[in-house]
Amino acid sequence: MISNRYLVALCLIPCVWVANGLAREGAEAVRLSALPPMVHPEDNPATPDKIALGAQLFVDPRLSGTGQTSCQGCHYHELGWTDAKALSPKDNGTLNTRHTPSLYNVGYQTIWYWDGRAPTLEAQILAAWKAQINGDPEVAAPKIQAIPEYAAQFEQVFGGPATPDTVVKALAAYLRTKVSDNSPWDRYEMGDASAVSADAVEGFELFTGKAGCAACHSPPYYGNSTFFNIGLEHGKENPDPGRFNVTKNEADRGAFKTPSLRSVARGAPYFHDGSAATLEAAVRYMASGGGADPQKSDLLVHRGLTDAEIGKIIAFLESLTSEESWEKPSIP
Repeated sequence: MISNRYLVALCLIPCVWVANGLAREGAEAVRLSALPPMVHPEDNPATPDKIALGAQLFVDPRLSGTGQTSCQGCHYHELGWTDAKALSPKDNGTLNTRHTPSLYNVGYQTIWYWDGRAPTLEAQILAAWKAQINGDPEVAAPKIQAIPEYAAQFEQVFGGPATPDTVVKALAAYLRTKVSDNSPWDRYEMGDASAVSADAVEGFELFTGKAGCAACHSPPYYGNSTFFNIGLEHGKENPDPGRFNVTKNEADRGAFKTPSLRSVARGAPYFHDGSAATLEAAVRYMASGGGADPQKSDLLVHRGLTDAEIGKIIAFLESLTSEESWEKPSIP
Protein backbone atom coordinates (compact mmCIF):
# COMPACT_ATOMS: atom_id res chain seq x y z
CA MET A 1 0.00 0.00 0.00
CA ILE A 2 1.37 3.41 -0.99
CA SER A 3 1.09 6.03 1.74
CA ASN A 4 -1.17 8.93 0.72
CA ARG A 5 1.51 11.50 1.37
CA TYR A 6 3.60 9.96 -1.43
CA LEU A 7 0.98 10.64 -4.09
CA VAL A 8 1.98 14.30 -4.26
CA ALA A 9 3.51 14.23 -7.72
CA LEU A 10 1.53 11.39 -9.29
CA CYS A 11 0.86 11.98 -12.98
CA LEU A 12 -0.33 10.21 -16.13
CA ILE A 13 1.70 9.05 -19.12
CA PRO A 14 2.66 11.00 -21.18
CA CYS A 15 2.71 13.73 -18.61
CA VAL A 16 4.08 16.93 -17.21
CA TRP A 17 5.87 16.09 -14.01
CA VAL A 18 7.15 18.30 -11.26
CA ALA A 19 10.72 18.06 -10.00
CA ASN A 20 12.16 20.70 -7.70
CA GLY A 21 9.25 22.95 -8.66
CA LEU A 22 9.87 22.94 -12.42
CA ALA A 23 7.52 21.34 -14.95
CA ARG A 24 9.16 19.14 -17.56
CA GLU A 25 7.53 17.57 -20.59
CA GLY A 26 7.57 14.00 -21.74
CA ALA A 27 8.23 11.92 -18.64
CA GLU A 28 8.10 8.26 -19.59
CA ALA A 29 7.04 6.88 -16.22
CA VAL A 30 4.92 7.69 -13.24
CA ARG A 31 6.86 9.65 -10.65
CA LEU A 32 5.86 9.54 -7.02
CA SER A 33 7.43 12.01 -4.63
CA ALA A 34 7.70 12.02 -0.88
CA LEU A 35 7.93 15.81 -0.94
CA PRO A 36 5.60 18.42 -2.42
CA PRO A 37 6.67 20.52 -5.42
CA MET A 38 9.11 23.26 -4.49
CA VAL A 39 7.45 26.66 -4.11
CA HIS A 40 9.45 29.53 -5.57
CA PRO A 41 8.72 33.11 -4.46
CA GLU A 42 6.63 35.28 -6.75
CA ASP A 43 9.50 37.76 -7.02
CA ASN A 44 11.99 35.01 -7.90
CA PRO A 45 10.35 32.42 -10.14
CA ALA A 46 12.61 29.61 -11.28
CA THR A 47 13.59 28.89 -14.86
CA PRO A 48 16.15 26.40 -16.16
CA ASP A 49 18.41 29.23 -17.32
CA LYS A 50 18.26 30.96 -13.92
CA ILE A 51 19.09 27.71 -12.14
CA ALA A 52 22.02 27.07 -14.50
CA LEU A 53 23.32 30.57 -13.83
CA GLY A 54 22.99 30.03 -10.07
CA ALA A 55 24.89 26.75 -10.35
CA GLN A 56 27.84 28.56 -11.92
CA LEU A 57 27.80 31.32 -9.33
CA PHE A 58 27.68 28.71 -6.56
CA VAL A 59 31.14 27.43 -7.52
CA ASP A 60 32.65 30.77 -8.59
CA PRO A 61 35.24 32.10 -6.08
CA ARG A 62 35.13 35.56 -7.68
CA LEU A 63 32.16 36.36 -5.46
CA SER A 64 34.38 36.23 -2.37
CA GLY A 65 36.56 38.88 -0.80
CA THR A 66 39.84 37.12 -1.59
CA GLY A 67 38.70 35.62 -4.86
CA GLN A 68 39.60 32.20 -3.44
CA THR A 69 36.40 30.95 -1.79
CA SER A 70 33.16 29.92 -3.45
CA CYS A 71 29.83 29.05 -1.85
CA GLN A 72 30.69 25.44 -2.54
CA GLY A 73 33.68 25.77 -0.24
CA CYS A 74 31.44 24.77 2.68
CA HIS A 75 28.92 22.66 0.77
CA TYR A 76 29.95 19.50 -1.10
CA HIS A 77 27.45 17.08 -2.60
CA GLU A 78 29.39 13.97 -1.57
CA LEU A 79 29.39 15.28 2.02
CA GLY A 80 25.65 15.87 2.16
CA TRP A 81 26.08 19.50 1.07
CA THR A 82 28.19 20.16 4.18
CA ASP A 83 31.99 20.10 4.51
CA ALA A 84 32.86 17.38 7.07
CA LYS A 85 34.33 19.96 9.46
CA ALA A 86 33.05 20.69 12.95
CA LEU A 87 33.61 24.41 12.38
CA SER A 88 34.59 25.93 9.05
CA PRO A 89 36.97 28.79 8.31
CA LYS A 90 35.60 31.90 6.62
CA ASP A 91 37.18 33.51 3.59
CA ASN A 92 38.92 36.03 5.87
CA GLY A 93 40.55 33.25 7.91
CA THR A 94 38.41 33.47 11.05
CA LEU A 95 36.57 30.39 12.29
CA ASN A 96 32.82 29.99 12.40
CA THR A 97 31.24 29.35 15.79
CA ARG A 98 28.60 27.02 14.33
CA HIS A 99 28.70 23.97 12.10
CA THR A 100 27.89 24.33 8.40
CA PRO A 101 24.29 23.16 7.87
CA SER A 102 23.30 20.97 4.93
CA LEU A 103 21.74 22.54 1.85
CA TYR A 104 19.48 19.54 1.32
CA ASN A 105 15.85 20.68 1.18
CA VAL A 106 16.84 24.21 2.17
CA GLY A 107 14.08 25.55 -0.07
CA TYR A 108 11.41 23.85 2.04
CA GLN A 109 12.44 25.65 5.21
CA THR A 110 10.44 28.58 6.54
CA ILE A 111 13.26 30.24 8.47
CA TRP A 112 17.03 30.06 8.00
CA TYR A 113 20.27 29.76 9.99
CA TRP A 114 20.69 27.72 13.16
CA ASP A 115 19.11 30.58 15.12
CA GLY A 116 16.48 31.48 12.51
CA ARG A 117 17.67 35.02 11.95
CA ALA A 118 17.04 35.04 8.18
CA PRO A 119 13.38 35.26 7.11
CA THR A 120 13.98 34.13 3.51
CA LEU A 121 16.45 32.00 1.62
CA GLU A 122 17.45 35.07 -0.36
CA ALA A 123 18.22 36.96 2.86
CA GLN A 124 20.31 34.04 4.11
CA ILE A 125 22.32 33.91 0.88
CA LEU A 126 23.03 37.64 0.97
CA ALA A 127 24.17 37.43 4.59
CA ALA A 128 26.42 34.42 3.89
CA TRP A 129 27.86 36.19 0.84
CA LYS A 130 28.98 39.02 3.08
CA ALA A 131 29.94 37.09 6.21
CA GLN A 132 31.06 33.62 5.19
CA ILE A 133 32.89 34.33 1.93
CA ASN A 134 33.69 37.91 2.92
CA GLY A 135 32.26 39.35 -0.26
CA ASP A 136 31.22 42.91 -0.99
CA PRO A 137 28.19 42.50 -3.25
CA GLU A 138 28.56 46.02 -4.62
CA VAL A 139 32.10 45.18 -5.71
CA ALA A 140 31.63 41.55 -6.74
CA ALA A 141 28.54 42.02 -8.92
CA PRO A 142 30.30 44.44 -11.34
CA LYS A 143 33.21 41.98 -11.59
CA ILE A 144 30.77 39.26 -12.62
CA GLN A 145 29.08 41.62 -15.06
CA ALA A 146 32.45 42.41 -16.68
CA ILE A 147 32.72 38.78 -17.83
CA PRO A 148 31.01 38.67 -21.26
CA GLU A 149 29.53 35.19 -20.85
CA TYR A 150 28.00 36.13 -17.50
CA ALA A 151 26.73 39.46 -18.85
CA ALA A 152 24.89 37.63 -21.62
CA GLN A 153 23.37 35.16 -19.17
CA PHE A 154 22.15 37.86 -16.79
CA GLU A 155 20.64 39.74 -19.71
CA GLN A 156 18.84 36.60 -20.86
CA VAL A 157 17.61 35.61 -17.39
CA PHE A 158 16.88 38.98 -15.78
CA GLY A 159 16.78 41.40 -18.70
CA GLY A 160 19.59 43.42 -17.15
CA PRO A 161 23.08 43.29 -15.64
CA ALA A 162 24.44 41.34 -12.71
CA THR A 163 23.56 43.15 -9.49
CA PRO A 164 23.67 42.03 -5.85
CA ASP A 165 19.93 41.32 -6.10
CA THR A 166 20.08 39.26 -9.30
CA VAL A 167 23.14 37.30 -8.14
CA VAL A 168 21.29 36.37 -4.94
CA LYS A 169 18.14 35.42 -6.84
CA ALA A 170 20.06 33.15 -9.21
CA LEU A 171 21.79 31.44 -6.29
CA ALA A 172 18.49 30.99 -4.45
CA ALA A 173 16.83 29.45 -7.50
CA TYR A 174 19.70 26.98 -7.73
CA LEU A 175 19.72 26.10 -4.03
CA ARG A 176 16.02 25.29 -4.18
CA THR A 177 16.97 22.38 -6.44
CA LYS A 178 19.04 20.75 -3.67
CA VAL A 179 16.33 18.24 -2.84
CA SER A 180 16.85 14.96 -1.01
CA ASP A 181 13.97 12.77 -2.17
CA ASN A 182 13.35 9.32 -3.64
CA SER A 183 15.48 7.62 -1.01
CA PRO A 184 15.35 3.85 -0.44
CA TRP A 185 12.98 4.50 2.46
CA ASP A 186 10.69 6.56 0.21
CA ARG A 187 10.64 3.72 -2.31
CA TYR A 188 9.86 1.26 0.48
CA GLU A 189 6.88 3.33 1.57
CA MET A 190 5.77 3.52 -2.05
CA GLY A 191 5.53 -0.26 -2.11
CA ASP A 192 9.02 -1.60 -2.89
CA ALA A 193 9.51 -4.03 -0.01
CA SER A 194 13.03 -4.86 -1.18
CA ALA A 195 14.29 -1.25 -1.03
CA VAL A 196 15.46 -1.39 2.60
CA SER A 197 16.65 -3.90 5.17
CA ALA A 198 14.60 -5.42 7.96
CA ASP A 199 16.74 -3.45 10.40
CA ALA A 200 15.69 -0.19 8.70
CA VAL A 201 12.02 -1.13 9.01
CA GLU A 202 12.45 -1.92 12.70
CA GLY A 203 14.47 1.26 13.04
CA PHE A 204 11.57 3.30 11.71
CA GLU A 205 9.27 1.74 14.28
CA LEU A 206 11.72 2.74 17.01
CA PHE A 207 12.18 6.19 15.47
CA THR A 208 8.44 6.87 15.59
CA GLY A 209 7.86 4.98 18.83
CA LYS A 210 10.18 4.15 21.70
CA ALA A 211 12.97 6.54 20.68
CA GLY A 212 10.61 9.50 20.27
CA CYS A 213 12.59 10.95 17.36
CA ALA A 214 9.54 11.77 15.24
CA ALA A 215 8.34 14.30 17.82
CA CYS A 216 10.81 16.74 16.22
CA HIS A 217 11.81 14.90 13.05
CA SER A 218 8.47 14.03 11.51
CA PRO A 219 8.02 12.94 7.89
CA PRO A 220 8.12 13.84 5.10
CA TYR A 221 11.00 16.26 5.84
CA TYR A 222 12.19 14.50 9.01
CA GLY A 223 12.90 17.91 10.46
CA ASN A 224 11.23 21.26 10.81
CA SER A 225 11.83 24.95 11.33
CA THR A 226 11.29 24.88 15.08
CA PHE A 227 13.90 25.31 17.80
CA PHE A 228 14.91 23.16 20.75
CA ASN A 229 17.51 23.25 23.48
CA ILE A 230 19.15 19.82 23.53
CA GLY A 231 21.66 20.62 26.25
CA LEU A 232 24.80 21.15 24.19
CA GLU A 233 25.69 24.64 25.43
CA HIS A 234 25.32 24.18 29.17
CA GLY A 235 28.65 24.34 30.97
CA LYS A 236 30.63 25.87 28.12
CA GLU A 237 32.85 28.82 28.94
CA ASN A 238 31.09 30.96 26.35
CA PRO A 239 27.75 29.28 25.64
CA ASP A 240 26.05 30.07 22.36
CA PRO A 241 22.66 31.65 23.15
CA GLY A 242 21.18 30.30 19.92
CA ARG A 243 17.64 31.41 19.15
CA PHE A 244 17.74 33.85 22.07
CA ASN A 245 19.97 36.08 19.94
CA VAL A 246 16.97 36.66 17.68
CA THR A 247 13.95 36.63 19.99
CA LYS A 248 15.51 37.89 23.25
CA ASN A 249 13.16 35.43 24.93
CA GLU A 250 14.87 33.55 27.78
CA ALA A 251 12.88 30.45 26.89
CA ASP A 252 14.85 30.34 23.61
CA ARG A 253 18.31 30.45 25.18
CA GLY A 254 20.42 27.57 23.92
CA ALA A 255 17.76 26.52 21.39
CA PHE A 256 18.70 25.74 17.80
CA LYS A 257 16.78 24.79 14.68
CA THR A 258 15.87 21.16 14.13
CA PRO A 259 17.72 19.94 11.02
CA SER A 260 16.24 17.64 8.41
CA LEU A 261 17.44 14.05 8.61
CA ARG A 262 17.15 13.39 4.89
CA SER A 263 20.57 12.24 3.62
CA VAL A 264 21.87 12.81 7.15
CA ALA A 265 24.24 9.85 6.87
CA ARG A 266 26.38 11.84 4.43
CA GLY A 267 26.72 14.91 6.61
CA ALA A 268 29.00 14.15 9.59
CA PRO A 269 29.77 15.73 12.00
CA TYR A 270 26.49 16.68 13.63
CA PHE A 271 24.69 19.31 15.72
CA HIS A 272 25.06 23.07 15.57
CA ASP A 273 28.49 22.89 17.17
CA GLY A 274 29.71 19.88 15.19
CA SER A 275 30.34 18.04 18.46
CA ALA A 276 29.11 14.60 17.36
CA ALA A 277 31.72 13.09 15.06
CA THR A 278 29.54 10.23 13.81
CA LEU A 279 25.88 9.50 13.21
CA GLU A 280 26.03 6.87 15.95
CA ALA A 281 27.38 9.44 18.41
CA ALA A 282 24.57 11.82 17.53
CA VAL A 283 21.88 9.15 17.93
CA ARG A 284 23.34 8.01 21.24
CA TYR A 285 23.47 11.57 22.54
CA MET A 286 19.82 12.20 21.71
CA ALA A 287 18.71 8.80 23.00
CA SER A 288 20.48 9.45 26.29
CA GLY A 289 18.38 12.55 26.89
CA GLY A 290 21.01 15.13 25.97
CA GLY A 291 23.06 17.36 28.25
CA ALA A 292 22.22 18.52 31.75
CA ASP A 293 20.83 21.93 30.87
CA PRO A 294 18.01 23.18 33.13
CA GLN A 295 16.41 24.79 30.05
CA LYS A 296 16.65 21.64 27.96
CA SER A 297 13.49 20.62 26.08
CA ASP A 298 11.16 18.30 27.98
CA LEU A 299 11.12 16.08 24.89
CA LEU A 300 14.66 14.94 25.64
CA VAL A 301 14.60 12.05 28.10
CA HIS A 302 16.65 8.89 28.40
CA ARG A 303 15.00 6.38 26.09
CA GLY A 304 16.63 3.21 27.39
CA LEU A 305 17.64 1.98 23.94
CA THR A 306 19.85 -1.07 23.54
CA ASP A 307 22.91 -1.13 21.29
CA ALA A 308 20.93 -3.22 18.82
CA GLU A 309 18.12 -0.68 18.78
CA ILE A 310 20.58 2.16 18.22
CA GLY A 311 21.94 0.24 15.24
CA LYS A 312 18.46 -0.22 13.77
CA ILE A 313 17.68 3.49 14.05
CA ILE A 314 20.94 4.21 12.24
CA ALA A 315 19.94 1.72 9.52
CA PHE A 316 16.68 3.62 9.07
CA LEU A 317 18.46 6.98 8.94
CA GLU A 318 20.86 5.63 6.33
CA SER A 319 17.86 4.56 4.24
CA LEU A 320 16.84 8.25 3.99
CA THR A 321 19.84 8.95 1.75
CA SER A 322 18.91 10.15 -1.72
CA GLU A 323 20.85 8.94 -4.72
CA GLU A 324 20.96 11.91 -7.08
CA SER A 325 24.16 12.76 -8.95
CA TRP A 326 25.92 16.12 -9.20
CA GLU A 327 28.52 17.44 -11.60
CA LYS A 328 30.43 20.63 -10.91
CA PRO A 329 29.48 23.24 -13.51
CA SER A 330 32.12 25.08 -15.49
CA ILE A 331 32.40 28.84 -15.05
CA PRO A 332 33.28 31.47 -17.67
